[in-house]
Amino acid sequence: MDIKPLILIVEDDKPICKFIKVSLEAQGYKCIETSSGNTAVSLVFSMNPEIIILDLGLPDMDGVEIIEKIRDRTKAKIIVVSARERERDKVEALDSGADDYLTKPFSVSELLARIRVGLRNFNKNNNTQGNPVSSFELRDLKIDFDKRRVSVLGEIIHLTPIEYKLLELMSKYPGKVLTHKFIINKVWGGYCESETKSLRVFMASIRRKIEKDPAQPEYIITEIGVGYRLVDE
Repeated sequence: MDIKPLILIVEDDKPICKFIKVSLEAQGYKCIETSSGNTAVSLVFSMNPEIIILDLGLPDMDGVEIIEKIRDRTKAKIIVVSARERERDKVEALDSGADDYLTKPFSVSELLARIRVGLRNFNKNNNTQGNPVSSFELRDLKIDFDKRRVSVLGEIIHLTPIEYKLLELMSKYPGKVLTHKFIINKVWGGYCESETKSLRVFMASIRRKIEKDPAQPEYIITEIGVGYRLVDE
């Protein structure tokens, strides 16, 4: 018997909460919900959900504070669903540990797609824990971590050391939006805002090498003002 994934919905707008719950249960997901930030934190630790759908504007606690309280203590994928559209809010939530960010209003199909990505990555992380992955494949793109080799359609792609580090980093978080700050910290060892321009240059160079049409990328998607996301199928 298959165990249905458990999704925690943290939303204080009752019509939206009901809409999300009904939509997800129709797809076979098991849902629990709360409008309280403090209760949400307790439910994360007691119920251990696989996915957390989180509104930021809660009456008792800001959603970013919730992320900070739970991020290091749960493997659940956190999908922020918020009316806050400012890039600053998105960056703050993602840098705090959210895995994805949807702006209201949103479509059910889009939310379901983000949940599927989250569940795939949740299961992938659990299955590979303690077992280092030697390669990564996405469509025609392949990364051999042992040989530090990248190929597209079997043809070796020559990347600079920084370009390889960037692509390797993104391959570890497929489907997740990585902020400029996160990427720069991981690749350069510390964040400096001036490095954002360098990051754009390197990403453009990677796209020229791995994309059929760099202007219409299939692999690396720009999240304007926020960062980059490697697609996940």
